[in-house]
Amino acid sequence: MDSCDVLIVGGGPAGSSCAWGLRQSGLDTLLIDRSTFPRNKLCGGWITPLVLEALEIGPESYAPGRVLQPITGFRLSCIDEPQVDIDYGRTISYGILRSEFDEYLLRRCGAHLREGVPFDSIERTGDGWIVNGDIQARLVVGAGGHFCPVSRFLGNKASAPSVVAREIEFEMPAAQAASCSIAGELPELYFCRDLRGYGWCFRKQDVLTVGIGRMDNHGLSQHCDEFLRFLKRSRNVEVPGKGILGHAYWLFGHSERAILDDAILLIGDAAGLAYPESGEGIRPAIESGLIAAHSILSAHGDYSAARLELYRELLNDRLRQKRNALESLGRFIPQSVREICGRSLLRSHSFCRNIVCDRWFLRVDERPLAFAEQRSALSIQPSANVVSS
Repeated sequence: MDSCDVLIVGGGPAGSSCAWGLRQSGLDTLLIDRSTFPRNKLCGGWITPLVLEALEIGPESYAPGRVLQPITGFRLSCIDEPQVDIDYGRTISYGILRSEFDEYLLRRCGAHLREGVPFDSIERTGDGWIVNGDIQARLVVGAGGHFCPVSRFLGNKASAPSVVAREIEFEMPAAQAASCSIAGELPELYFCRDLRGYGWCFRKQDVLTVGIGRMDNHGLSQHCDEFLRFLKRSRNVEVPGKGILGHAYWLFGHSERAILDDAILLIGDAAGLAYPESGEGIRPAIESGLIAAHSILSAHGDYSAARLELYRELLNDRLRQKRNALESLGRFIPQSVREICGRSLLRSHSFCRNIVCDRWFLRVDERPLAFAEQRSALSIQPSANVVSS
């Protein structure tokens, strides 16, 4: 039987970031995933420089042999309305391919890896858990995404998700790439007219990512078909007829979910942490993994729920975003009025830049998340109860 201090279930950005945060701690960390990497992952696929900074990744070290599309702004509009260009004149984000990005993070995370290993069972032991009948762990971290089996074990039911989406990512044929009017540095976002979601069209070199997500799971296929027809009509974007797939996720604050108990906790999409304003999940997943690693080290080997409560406190503090008076007032305005006002605001360059881009998508007011300065102080020294890596 294999034994470890920390077992991470799921090798996406949340799981690999947690493992990376523990890499110099002296804790023996094992990460399992049902897939073999690289693997495809549905996602808009963009990250801010704060993500790279938190993980101590230089763009120059990641870019060789991989897609790293500099993004200098966004084109915004409601569907079938005039676009507003927001160009910062500098790199504010990057477009990435999740198949490349996730594998890169996994290979550098420092944990022992077991790929192609699904999570089948878990049972409590005197000092931790037995997983799959052959892995003994003192602490289990669930990082398996929306359908994480560790989340189900904690009693979280498959309730209606906050967001449902349909998406496709494909490499354009040479002729289509040459004539494509989508600029890689200016991804295009199209809000639905009822403001219940938005569509996106991102170009990353010769790869195009097209999708739509909504906080309404009724009629998603119809909304998707209408959006694709709109892109073909207005932007001459031809999307393959096959390969459009669906996925779902929870937004932070939109669902009550158990995220920790004695010797067990959830991170990333398993904990339902996507930003409610934009639906972005990569950055909160990575930050939750780093916060989890910090909290695990701060527990000094005592993985009771009471000691792990630091994780919930730090996570809530990081993800909460104060509403201004206008946003708070909007909750009491009838939907029909909100739609009219929202479509009008989305024609305003100032609103699109200061609220939609800066506040909702880029979250420019937030400081980088960094625990590097505490890492050496929190490192666990090997002992009789801790297996050194």
